[in-house]
Amino acid sequence: MPQLRDKIAVVTGGAQGLGQAISQRLAREGCQVVIADVNESGASSSADAIAQETGQRAIGMKVDVTQEAEVSALFDLAVREFSRVDVVIANAAILIAEPIIDADAEKWRAVMNVNLFGYFLTTKHACRIMKPQRAGSIININSKSGKKGSAANSAYAASKFGGLGHTQSVALEMAPFNVRCNAICPGNLLDSPLWTDPQRGLFVQYLRAGKVPGAKTIDDVRRTYVEQVPMKRGCTYDDVCNAVIFLASDVSSYVTGIALSVTGGQEMG
Repeated sequence: MPQLRDKIAVVTGGAQGLGQAISQRLAREGCQVVIADVNESGASSSADAIAQETGQRAIGMKVDVTQEAEVSALFDLAVREFSRVDVVIANAAILIAEPIIDADAEKWRAVMNVNLFGYFLTTKHACRIMKPQRAGSIININSKSGKKGSAANSAYAASKFGGLGHTQSVALEMAPFNVRCNAICPGNLLDSPLWTDPQRGLFVQYLRAGKVPGAKTIDDVRRTYVEQVPMKRGCTYDDVCNAVIFLASDVSSYVTGIALSVTGGQEMG
C-alpha cells in the first residue's frame, strides 16, 4: 500500500540524480509532486516521466533556490494547483572541492549560497504554507559532512553543518504547529553521477584536490572510500529514499529535529 497516498510534495533539485530518484519514489508512494530545479527542461522531463510511470500528477518548474521570488512562486504554484503542501524535500545543493589555501572565494560563497541560503529560503516558504495548515514534514537532504569535517571540502562541510543547525532551529519553532523538520545525512553515493561524472564528478575532483593522500587514480579514490564503510559499500538512492519515506510519513509523527545518518555505519552520531 502506498504510504503517502494523496500527499502533496515539493522537491528542490529534482531534475536529476538523487532528487529525481526521491521525486519518483514519492510518486510511487502516492504523492502528487512539484519538481523544482534550475534546469527547467530537466524538471519538466522528470515530471512527465513520473506522471507517465505512476499516474500521479507531477509538475516541473524552473527555480533557483537562491532567489526568494522564485522560491516563493514555487510554493504559491503548489498551493494554487493542489491547495496545500504536505512534504518538502530540500535537496538542491552543489559541491566544489578545493584545498583551503587554493579555494576560490566566489566558488566558496556559491556553495554556501545554494546549500545554506537556498535551504533557508525553502524552509521559510514551506513554513509559510504549513504553519496555517498545522501539519507538514520538511526534510533536508544533508550529508555525513554535516556531522564531521571534510578535508579540501570546507565550503560544503560548512554549509551542511549550518544546515543541521537550521533544521534543529526550525524544528523547535514549528513543533507547536505540528510541522516537523528533519535532516537525512547520506553516506557517499559512489555509483551516482555526482561521483562518477568524468569531468565534474567527485572522484575526479577529489583526485585533483589531493583529498586522498597517495591516490594516483580514480580507482584508488574509490577503494579508499569503500574501505571506510563498515558495510563495505556505498550509499544508494534507495537507501536515502527509504529514509525520506519514513520521515515524510505518519509513522514518524513524533520525530523532529533529527539528523538521520544513512551511512552503512560510517557515521553513527
